[in-house]
Amino acid sequence: MHTIRLLLFALLVLAIPAASFAQFGVSITIAPPALPVYEQPMAPADGYLWTPGYWSYGDEGYFWVPGTWVEPPTVGLLWTPGYWGWGGNAFAWNEGYWGAQIGFYGGVNYGFGYGGVGYEGGYWNNNAFYYNRSVNNVNVTNIHNVYNKTVINETTVNHVSYNGGEGGITARPAAAEEAAAHAQHTPPTAMQTQHVHAASTNHALLASVNQGRPAIAATAKPAEFTGSGVVAAKEAGAPYKAPAAESKAAESKVAESKATENKAAESKAAESRATENKAAESKATESRAANKATASRANENKAAQPKAASPAAESKTRTTAHARPAPKPAPAAHAQPAPKSAPAAHVQPASRPVPVAHAQPAPHPAKAAPKTEEAPRK
Repeated sequence: MHTIRLLLFALLVLAIPAASFAQFGVSITIAPPALPVYEQPMAPADGYLWTPGYWSYGDEGYFWVPGTWVEPPTVGLLWTPGYWGWGGNAFAWNEGYWGAQIGFYGGVNYGFGYGGVGYEGGYWNNNAFYYNRSVNNVNVTNIHNVYNKTVINETTVNHVSYNGGEGGITARPAAAEEAAAHAQHTPPTAMQTQHVHAASTNHALLASVNQGRPAIAATAKPAEFTGSGVVAAKEAGAPYKAPAAESKAAESKVAESKATENKAAESKAAESRATENKAAESKATESRAANKATASRANENKAAQPKAASPAAESKTRTTAHARPAPKPAPAAHAQPAPKSAPAAHVQPASRPVPVAHAQPAPHPAKAAPKTEEAPRK
């Protein structure tokens, strides 16, 4: 692709007269959209000069660079707008520049003093710029160096944004414009470069998105795309016809965007579910831990209760043992003595048995009295 562009560039250099361009940038075979219809914002302060908006080209196709008020790099310089020119095989962008004289800008009618030839918006005098109020929006309370001059536009009033090719403007540079093209030039300022870069990164400024009617058609200052100084386009300069390749690229980008959004939504949902599951697991773990702690305390209390009651029980047992001794069983012999039988006449009473409880040794049996010797019988 890079080699093809270089070849196209070489062909364009050979095909276009040297006096008709200042600088070349990218080249493309698709014509830029028509210029949108919009109003000029009020000049922010004295010394600012108007630079008209235009269609630039990027990786995603044409995008609108809003018109804006810019401080010139030095006093006395005027701005010659850039333009698209057909070179026989492709369109090439001719970069705008600052110079003492207005050069050729393709015969494109940018409006606000840039009617296709020269500049009718004002002039420098004694280091001060005088504004033509008939084509410039200035606050006369703050800016006093103004005048009124009716501008008669001799060119065909249309919104075509390119020179040459099918449907393009057929204007050719005059001698004075050729001389200005070869004079000393000053490139766009840093603020202008920043302005173009900001436009290139703003998706809403793509022609495929705004259909030739950008919401930011002009600004009061460079790169300031928000606030009261922003002006929207009233309408597109002509019905927008998207090139087939551009439409396909736009559809592809929309599909990619939707796929990315869906993937992001799915990822977010998955993360949300994971977070909820993790929270539920954490809560369940905490609940189990709490139940375990409760059971542990219950077991500890249960184990501690017998230990605490043991001394009291022992004391009660000891007290009961001392206070209420168990009654001794009454000996049967002493409690109810057996009724005595009538003693036999002249019978010695039987000796009482020795109680076993006293563990008295059993009495030895009495020795038999020695027998009395019988006297010999006579």
